[in-house]
Amino acid sequence: MKRFTVFAAGGIILAAALCAQDAAKSDHRDANIQAYIELLRQDVKKGKVAVLTEMMALTPEEASKFWPVYNEYDKELSRLGNERVALVKDYADNYGSMSDQKAVEIGRKSLDLESRRIALKKRYFDRISQSVSAKTAGRFLQIENQLLMIIDLQIASSLPIVD
Repeated sequence: MKRFTVFAAGGIILAAALCAQDAAKSDHRDANIQAYIELLRQDVKKGKVAVLTEMMALTPEEASKFWPVYNEYDKELSRLGNERVALVKDYADNYGSMSDQKAVEIGRKSLDLESRRIALKKRYFDRISQSVSAKTAGRFLQIENQLLMIIDLQIASSLPIVD
């Protein structure tokens, strides 16, 4: 878990960098930030897989059933992550001049993403329960929730509170 925390700590840097941007950003800066986001995601994914591999303690038979389902889950989670990155960018772009209307828009999008992530976890909990066992699915859900909470907390604590 400690190894993953190091990878996830990049979330703080990402959120701070996004909030520190000027309204007049250059294409070059956007490209650099996008490249950084991709590198960070790769590191986080590697860290997550390492933690999951260690903590799940799957037999070879279980692993052959679990990992294909997990990989599908991770692809869907990444799509939600893309939307979340766009939302953080939107927040950063509007932070200094946040209107009530924009605050409502960002708040609703955030809550929608949260609901969709919960629905995704429910769907894949059921699939993993059917592929391996309910106990293994429960272990996955517990570990996944812990990892996602670490990332969420680090990103949220890096974002300034709306004035």
